[in-house]
Amino acid sequence: MINGIVNVYKEKDFTSHDVVAKLRGILKQKKIGHTGTLDPQAVGVLPVCLGNATKLCELLTDKEKTYKATIILGVTSDTEDMTGEVKRITSEDEVKKLDKEKIIEVIKSFVGEYNQVPPMYSALKVNGKKLYELAREGKEIERKPRKVEILDVNVSIVDLPKIVFTVTCSKGTYIRSLCRDIGEKLGVGGCMDELIRTKVSSFCIEDAYKLSEIEEMVKNEKEFVTSIEDMLNIYEKIKVIKEYDKLVVNGNKLEIQSLIDSRIIDMSVLVKNNTDTKVKSESFIKIKENYYRIYDSNDKLIGLYKKENGFLKPYKMFT
Repeated sequence: MINGIVNVYKEKDFTSHDVVAKLRGILKQKKIGHTGTLDPQAVGVLPVCLGNATKLCELLTDKEKTYKATIILGVTSDTEDMTGEVKRITSEDEVKKLDKEKIIEVIKSFVGEYNQVPPMYSALKVNGKKLYELAREGKEIERKPRKVEILDVNVSIVDLPKIVFTVTCSKGTYIRSLCRDIGEKLGVGGCMDELIRTKVSSFCIEDAYKLSEIEEMVKNEKEFVTSIEDMLNIYEKIKVIKEYDKLVVNGNKLEIQSLIDSRIIDMSVLVKNNTDTKVKSESFIKIKENYYRIYDSNDKLIGLYKKENGFLKPYKMFT
């Protein structure tokens, strides 16, 4: 069984579930999971977890994502993209009169947190039923706004009525809905035309493989999988001394203060450039990241631990 993450380039007309199903056939293994849905008409990065790496699916789903989106101003649709029933709201001549600097200003105004109403055509569930199922039945129900965060946005093309922009956002953000909200704020309506996901966490579109390429690499026994350990390299590493190997292997929680006071950490992992051991060892509990890679004294990855209420608690174990 292959354990790791493969950076798939999802092509048009494939669902995320389609990608998983095809990979099961290519790799001849069942334990495979994707890291979040991508609309059938959208393309781009879809990290897929294999074997024991499926434990990381939830963690990857939580990561920020970057998209390149195209919005058409002056129209709206029931699906909030051009695949739905498109309605003209504002004439193209009127749209072309919009000030380009004003458009860029409005788009950039979405940077930060804002309450976004998710689209009816989405996989969100209400009373146990997916919204898109209700939408296909001709039903539209009230959706509660959800707080999302736009971390960065850059406009690359303003060729009215078309606008192309790149956006980095938090999990749960619908780019279709962002396009809708941009159109509404400009007072002319807006609808997403194209969407490319260019990055998920450390996985970039330049390094993504199409399913056909993966199939060919499997036949030729070429490497295409990112290991679990490489995936977790973004997190701080903590290596315990030999006396505590059994403790971590058995998945016990670790008291942060005891780690410092008892010096059960291999300090060579944390100390660099002859800095004071005590100061450097305390600093690891103050950094923003809440997850840590825990290793035994033989430098074997044991698991990913999460900082919580003064303890490091097992989050995902790989022993």
